[in-house]
Amino acid sequence: MQGRKLPDVTFKTRVRDETIAGDNPFRWQDVTTADVFKGRRVVVFSLPGAFTPTCSNEQLPAFERLYDEFKAEGIDEVICVTVNDAFVVYQWSRHLGCTKVKFLPDGSAKFTRLMGMLINKEHLGFGYRSWRYAMVVDDGVVEQWFEEPGINDAGLDDDPYTVTNPEVILDYLRQSKRAAA
Repeated sequence: MQGRKLPDVTFKTRVRDETIAGDNPFRWQDVTTADVFKGRRVVVFSLPGAFTPTCSNEQLPAFERLYDEFKAEGIDEVICVTVNDAFVVYQWSRHLGCTKVKFLPDGSAKFTRLMGMLINKEHLGFGYRSWRYAMVVDDGVVEQWFEEPGINDAGLDDDPYTVTNPEVILDYLRQSKRAAA
């Protein structure tokens, strides 16, 4: 995956708009891959879904907690991609109190499919979701790829969380910085 240009995708997001009255002051805003990644160095992690145990109890909170360390290593943004709609992603981020990690809802799974990471979790009632992966992206091109072993559609309940944790990615960033020095 290293050296691969990210697919050109439009994410359907919701943004707060103070000009909208009422209980739901949000409007739709399309965000393209270029909007997110052009001219920036970004860490992206993708996970099976909002409100799921490992994603909610371990992975997302760890990236949120270590966000400032990513920034110190020259990362412009840390982004979570999940195959959930914008409404679910917003409520999940509120529930967990996330204020640093940014979210890209991939409700139609187009980005995930084009990345080759779409898996079938129908046996769990989830439908199609993302396999757990992470990447460092530099100006829209994958610099480093991290993928959990055993990607499958076979109905296996394995949900490994080893090589996509933030500590592994921080180690890569620190080692690459030392090698460049």
